[in-house]
Amino acid sequence: MSIRAAQRQRALHLYRHGLKNLLSWAIRRDLFAQEAGRLRAEFDLNKDVDNVAQAARLLEKGEAKLKEYEHPDPYIVPYHPGGSLYARNPPFPKELKQQLDFGRETA
Repeated sequence: MSIRAAQRQRALHLYRHGLKNLLSWAIRRDLFAQEAGRLRAEFDLNKDVDNVAQAARLLEKGEAKLKEYEHPDPYIVPYHPGGSLYARNPPFPKELKQQLDFGRETA
């Protein structure tokens, strides 16, 4: 993998995590859209940087900024591990049978 490809992947990772962090801070959808637009504009401003060293500095600065603004209690999708609904209902015991033809049972 070339340095440019690795930096591109790092930038995509940074952008994606920036959006996820915004979801934790901006509860209202209109505020999220506004802030996501600002974040995208910031990335678009620096997308044509050709100098590898300058791009690395910009990525390090962005990662530090993301770390600084990280939400103390980030939003977790309810059904993912750590979410409020994860493993909420235990599985049924194997002894129980499920009746799939309810109302059409044969005698």
